[in-house]
Amino acid sequence: MRVLARVSRLHIVAIGALGTLTFGWVMFGDRPWIAAGLSALDWFLVNILNRVVDLREDRANGIVGTDFVAKNRRAILVVGFGLLAVSGVASALWSLPLTACRAAFHTLGFAYNWRLLPGGRRIKQLYFWKNTASAVGFLLTVFCYPLALGLSSHRSLLLPATGLAISAVFFFLFELSYEVLYDLRDAPGDKLADVRTYPVVHGERAAMRIVDGLVLVASSLLVAGYAAGQVPWRVVVMILAPAIQLAYYKAVVRVRPISADDCIRLTWAGAGMLGAYHGWIALGLPGV
Repeated sequence: MRVLARVSRLHIVAIGALGTLTFGWVMFGDRPWIAAGLSALDWFLVNILNRVVDLREDRANGIVGTDFVAKNRRAILVVGFGLLAVSGVASALWSLPLTACRAAFHTLGFAYNWRLLPGGRRIKQLYFWKNTASAVGFLLTVFCYPLALGLSSHRSLLLPATGLAISAVFFFLFELSYEVLYDLRDAPGDKLADVRTYPVVHGERAAMRIVDGLVLVASSLLVAGYAAGQVPWRVVVMILAPAIQLAYYKAVVRVRPISADDCIRLTWAGAGMLGAYHGWIALGLPGV
């Protein structure tokens, strides 16, 4: 089970699905369970299919499950592409706008890790665009999936357009900070695979300053939006997540480098906070 969780990056699947559920509720006042389920499936598929082409750097970084992926490469590809095809047909019969968002997500995912760009390159090797593409992937599932369903059903948004934009930019910047922390963990393998991340290009100290800047700007933007009356309290409470991330990673780097387990703990902590958020709502407690 531990190998399966690591191979599929279950922590990322969880936070992607819970993010879709949460922002669907924030935007429309209910929980888009089907969109969240498809978000979970899509993150599972993109993660496990990408592991097939990540073998060299994963071995260098000591990622659990790399040998399993290498031994079962063909089966993973067959099952993964089969699930993608079947779910694609099913979602197209149900909602074309959502299917278009899914197609955009998977196109981005394959271009990120497979050599589909001119010159046999992949987005993962491109400075700046690597992190940006990952954050855009989360925006597609967390914001666009529930938006596509809600707007195509003629639902009314509960956020003003400015508040929605601020919330999306906050999430984008905060997710970027996660990406740079993961790059700190993966620096040895990324150097080997010629993946030009911020830690590889600028060094670890500069990368940590980038993390700090992203968290500061994201949090400040959310507070400013709340002060201007554009962002409701049910969104601004999410500022707790970057605060916890910053405190945790600062404590870790004082004594040792960021590890794979640290990144996974942070991601599960984020998923746990989203779960607690829904628990608070379900209990009818005040504040959101």
